Amino acid sequence: MQKDPLFLVVAVVMMAVVGILLFGIGSFAKGGAFNKKYANKAMRWRIIAQFVAVVLILLFVLIRRG
Repeated sequence: MQKDPLFLVVAVVMMAVVGILLFGIGSFAKGGAFNKKYANKAMRWRIIAQFVAVVLILLFVLIRRG
């Protein structure tokens, strides 16, 4: 399974979600002007990345089930 290209894409997207989440948490922790400037953008990026990850996971399951 680890050599499957779709599995690798799913793994990369999930790592991107984690990276964006950590960036958002870091911006909340830093606070101030940086937080005001990037907090909403980071959470939007995270939601979009999570949506893409869920769609790819469902696609992976549907393709591999058949």
